[in-house]
Amino acid sequence: MAKIALTGASGAMGERTLYELMNSPKEHTVRILVLPEDKSFANKAKRRYGKRLEVVVGDLMNYEDCFELVNGTDYVLHVGALIPPGSDHDAERTRRVNYGGTVNMARAAMESENEPKFVYISTVAVYGNRNYIHPWGRVGDPLLPSAFDVYAASKVRAERHILECGLKKWAVLRQTAMLHKKMLMNNIKDGLMFHTSWNAPLEWATSDDSGFLMKQIVDFDIDKKADDFWYKVYNIGGGKECRRTGYDTFDGGFKLIGGSAESFFKPVWNIPRNFHGLWFYDSDILEEKFAFRRRTVDDYWKMIGKMHPEYAAAKLLPAELIKKIVIERLLSDENAPMRWVKDKERARIAAMFGSTDNIDLCPVEWKDYPLLCKGQIVDGSVDYDLIRDEKYAKENGYLLSHGYDESKPDSELDIEDMRKAAEFRGGKCVSETMTKGDLYTPITWECHDGHRFDASPYTVLKAGHWCPECCMPEPWQFDITAKYIPFFAQVWYDTHAKGENAIYFYENGKPEGFRLKEGQLCRI
Repeated sequence: MAKIALTGASGAMGERTLYELMNSPKEHTVRILVLPEDKSFANKAKRRYGKRLEVVVGDLMNYEDCFELVNGTDYVLHVGALIPPGSDHDAERTRRVNYGGTVNMARAAMESENEPKFVYISTVAVYGNRNYIHPWGRVGDPLLPSAFDVYAASKVRAERHILECGLKKWAVLRQTAMLHKKMLMNNIKDGLMFHTSWNAPLEWATSDDSGFLMKQIVDFDIDKKADDFWYKVYNIGGGKECRRTGYDTFDGGFKLIGGSAESFFKPVWNIPRNFHGLWFYDSDILEEKFAFRRRTVDDYWKMIGKMHPEYAAAKLLPAELIKKIVIERLLSDENAPMRWVKDKERARIAAMFGSTDNIDLCPVEWKDYPLLCKGQIVDGSVDYDLIRDEKYAKENGYLLSHGYDESKPDSELDIEDMRKAAEFRGGKCVSETMTKGDLYTPITWECHDGHRFDASPYTVLKAGHWCPECCMPEPWQFDITAKYIPFFAQVWYDTHAKGENAIYFYENGKPEGFRLKEGQLCRI
């Protein structure tokens, strides 16, 4: 039995985490933090779980509330965050909740009577955009959050804080795209659905499985079966059966109402880049430790169909009518790319499409749009089923280099490996010595721009972080830094031209951008 502090209990993953913890045979006590507006959720949960549930009404942005939540607990499961689409509409609050709230939670843990073990939930969005050239990723890959994705940027900063702040026992889990019961309905309320690139590689996990994973971590750790879990970063993913692209994910959902992605969308409505998603080469690590996977994408759609038999009635309606009522009305939503095009939001257009001219080149008809899930790519064809296999990925050069000899065991990594890794990142390792195999004592590094910083070898080599000044969004200036950092360049130019030279940022709460042209910064 353990006492557990849980944030985000009213969200999709948090609610399932609470359910699984309360149904553990170990009879845990759980203390949750809920916003005042979520009191009804807390009251309902209290009636359901009784005395084993403790409720703190407060806010992650308030340190005292975080301390009240954490003090006296054995574990902190920091799941809570402001996520899209909410994060797309309030950048400042997103920063304060996701980064500031995490700083508060870590501080509260370290100032508690007995410091609890800390699990932080990050996101696949920290890796940024991928396409068919490098659809595979793993922990240690470069962190290149997409422009104007404040959610991802705040998560990069927050997880770096967890890695470096001095917590006694921690783990960071990067959550993948998550299937939950309200996903379909949530996606028809906002222009967010148009942010999903049709060929983006997505490895899904269900909220049920993710919640079960959280319970498994605690239970296994109590039984001393998770001793080697701590002090690492992981990717949460559902494995091969949950690997899709944006297109076949949409297609699976629309089959419930007798349609398809092609019958309801035009390809140009969705952005071709500046999204996020990966197939995780290393997602089996958590499965092998905790055996948490129970449902696939196909299982999820079957569940949704049973939960909403009314969807079957929609099959009787003409596809054009559904398209007009459900999809086309969202094209004018403030979070929809076609609205940005109409309003001439040049910075957003540049980030998502490359330029205004590129929009005119985007195929309007599906027959002209190569779809990865159908084995079609711009310059040929691929076996879609085969490329989703981990062995094929490694054997055929889909994995990115991390800049040092990864065949060496961690215990053998030394200062020479640090020098090689730093060089691949366009900088250098300033420290002249380190204890061989010690990946957690900070050493000094220098980036290509002369910024010096201290960070542990694990943070740099194993977690993918680099300079906290010029390589940390915001602003998003990877067009510039990729020219100096081979670590970034190996994937950045899969979807960006070397001549783009853009810097993206928020100004007065609005997306803006500059381009470096003939040595001058010119507003986009």
